[in-house]
Amino acid sequence: MAAPKPVEVRYGLLHNISMAAVSVGMIVFVIFRFVADPANAPTISLDDTRFVMFAILALAMAYYVFIGLRRCLDRTPQLVIDHDGIMLGFGRNRRIPWSDILWVGVRRLAIRPQLQIGIAPETFLAVDLKLSIWNLDDNLRSIRGAPAAVMVRDNGLDTSASAMLDAVKTFRPNLIKS
Repeated sequence: MAAPKPVEVRYGLLHNISMAAVSVGMIVFVIFRFVADPANAPTISLDDTRFVMFAILALAMAYYVFIGLRRCLDRTPQLVIDHDGIMLGFGRNRRIPWSDILWVGVRRLAIRPQLQIGIAPETFLAVDLKLSIWNLDDNLRSIRGAPAAVMVRDNGLDTSASAMLDAVKTFRPNLIKS
């Protein structure tokens, strides 16, 4: 029997290019509306609260344009599941060997399934994943109530959480938590 092939998960092109395109479209639409109806446009002053609000929203949309384009151009694997363990990318590039993974499961948050990985506490501290408490646009998050576990959000990735769980099953079926 042939050895199972490693699974490499990358940022999805369609999702991220769509995010960038919709964000650009929103900025262009607002500018067009203000050019077409200048009486309704806010005055360019920090004293005008509408100007401040639209400026903040434009910065947020510009951020999503940047994130979408950056992720489209980044074709390096963000998650690799192979015979050595799981490599977590997302700017961290840390490999966790199978011997330090306690469990793996999928949990549904809202409507999206998320891959959850329980890591040995000493390894979790040693790999220093630099997890943000804000969880803004990061596919790697901490799990509330599980101090040494991470969650991989599959939105924006080219592989679903259930397919990632199936990949773990091929390498280490004994780690699957139901």
